[in-house]
Amino acid sequence: MNTHLHTALDLAARGVPAMPLRAGKVPFGNCPTCRDNACGGRPNMKTPGPCTCPRPCHAWAAATTNPAVIAGAAWTPAWKQAAAVAYHPGGTGLTVVDLDHSNAVTWARRTLPATRTVPTTRGEHWIYRGAMPSVNAVRDGVDIKSSMVYARWLGPGTGTMTTLPDTVRALIVKEPSPTRPVTVAVPTGGGECRHRTPAYLERGIAMAEQRISSATSGVHATVYRTFLAVLSAHGRCGCLTGAHAARLFAAAQTKGESARHCVDAWSNARTALGM
Repeated sequence: MNTHLHTALDLAARGVPAMPLRAGKVPFGNCPTCRDNACGGRPNMKTPGPCTCPRPCHAWAAATTNPAVIAGAAWTPAWKQAAAVAYHPGGTGLTVVDLDHSNAVTWARRTLPATRTVPTTRGEHWIYRGAMPSVNAVRDGVDIKSSMVYARWLGPGTGTMTTLPDTVRALIVKEPSPTRPVTVAVPTGGGECRHRTPAYLERGIAMAEQRISSATSGVHATVYRTFLAVLSAHGRCGCLTGAHAARLFAAAQTKGESARHCVDAWSNARTALGM
């Protein structure tokens, strides 16, 4: 049996979603009908889409624990060309801190709790038990790989795996820049206020923050829909302020959204509502 196929089946048997990689650590296309985003979903799955194509499909989302898919006819050509095996860390409840060079490894040893480590070509993977949003370049040479990404399988590693610590979760929280503030366009109102009391607006903003914070998948879509709902309910009477928008942006950025994506989602929601 093909070595990479054997590895993928072994991972699947242990509950780890696996998939083949081409040379250059690139996933196979798998689904010809999705080429050039024809299905409506993004091939890199960084933004959600209504793709209803049969699996296997779409990079990390192709990773599976189903041996019938892994060893099935759809993947037979891929295994013949495969250069490596990848897995979906978030799909098995794991987070990989990808340290891309020796300086990053030195930083991790000084800063992060010890856990299971796997040597890579230039650095190390530190693997923690627990999933979180994935963000690249949280600092020089450090990527967070967990939900909605794949990581190359390089072996089980050594050391005892520990629970995902707050120090790793905190790496994806973006501090607002005092020198480059994000300008958010807030409707100036003009309609009749339906809120009666500030408590109504406060409850609405708090619920919106919670909705964003609770998203476990489709974060982009959740953020947009939440912005749309807030602007629809509170955006026409002038009660909504920049401070309220900033709270929603902060919740979204904690989930891995960039400030630019927040601004775009807010602008698109305003446009959809004719504001």
